Amino acid sequence: MTGDLRALRAYLAGTAQQGVVRRVADGTQVGLAVAIVAVNGASAAGAVPRVVPRVVTVRSGFEIPESHRRGDEPLPHRDALPGAPFDPQRFRTLQDGVRAVAEGRAGLALRYVEQLYSFGDRYRDPHELFGGARSLVVGYLALVREAPLRMGDGESGAEWRDLYDFFPWEDWRDERPHLLDSVIRPALARWVAAAPDEPSRARRGERAGMAFALDGAAWDSERVLERYELLYEAGLVVEAFRDHDLARRAGVETASARPEMPRALGRPMARDGRRILATALERLRGKLKYRPIVFELLPPTFTLNQLQQVVEALSGERLHKQNFRRLMISGGLVEPTGRFESQTGGRPAELHRFRRHAILERTSTGAVEPTDGPLED
Repeated sequence: MTGDLRALRAYLAGTAQQGVVRRVADGTQVGLAVAIVAVNGASAAGAVPRVVPRVVTVRSGFEIPESHRRGDEPLPHRDALPGAPFDPQRFRTLQDGVRAVAEGRAGLALRYVEQLYSFGDRYRDPHELFGGARSLVVGYLALVREAPLRMGDGESGAEWRDLYDFFPWEDWRDERPHLLDSVIRPALARWVAAAPDEPSRARRGERAGMAFALDGAAWDSERVLERYELLYEAGLVVEAFRDHDLARRAGVETASARPEMPRALGRPMARDGRRILATALERLRGKLKYRPIVFELLPPTFTLNQLQQVVEALSGERLHKQNFRRLMISGGLVEPTGRFESQTGGRPAELHRFRRHAILERTSTGAVEPTDGPLED
């Protein structure tokens, strides 16, 4: 845990003793948000449909105040990550609070939980624009096996959604996404050309090329947050239009000609939900290379093909079949059970299990070898 978060926890403990709940001295509200990730098709071996990473969403209750609404008001974005204010009187640790959020909002008992970052940009919560408290949220990543959710009522019930619906440019398993060249490349080119001077254009061009593998640059699957934030800065995601529009209506930004809402690049989320989710996916992809966290998403026994499909679903890239199997077996990450799965549509596939002793035997026990790019079967 970083020093600033240790200080935050110490401060929250002190405010709890003074009877201050959920808010620090300056009125800032401290909250928790969690990206709960599973992989569909990971719960049963054998022939499965296309494996897709999934994330839990709940329904945001934010409404634009009536005094600031317009007649052509579109519906607010409702998809949000499960979250709640942190109650230091109730929870000893932030992680205890996150587990309670998952149980209360989705009915899920979390397995693997990891802290991401603190998100505290001014006006990240639109309530602040209209007189509410400033919001600081501590983000978490959690991994579970997909299970039915506590649906709740129609306003706040939890749902599983495909993670790549929010980031369609991140899934390279079949091919380079068409969206990159048909929509994102020309839009970024216009953004680069609109820079005020040549040095700024050069910097924008370099950032766009590296982030989105343009003009011969290699695709780096771990630049998830950088890609989303670049699209936001360029005004190419709906959240950028929405946030600036709300700020103008609240009088925080200078009124100007109302720009056109951009084409929806992925499914929008309430508040900065996609920023937190991008951070979670980036962290998850990075850890695939040096920690065996993928096994948190799998049943106790699985086929090597099933394991590879799950890793590919998370990394967004195809892996070389023989190299992957050699890495899993020679690296001591898995061991055969002596049993076979016959429902594979072909030869019976041997079932394996994760060797938990591998964590103690090696300092680097990843499920993906670092590569220069996607691999072919």
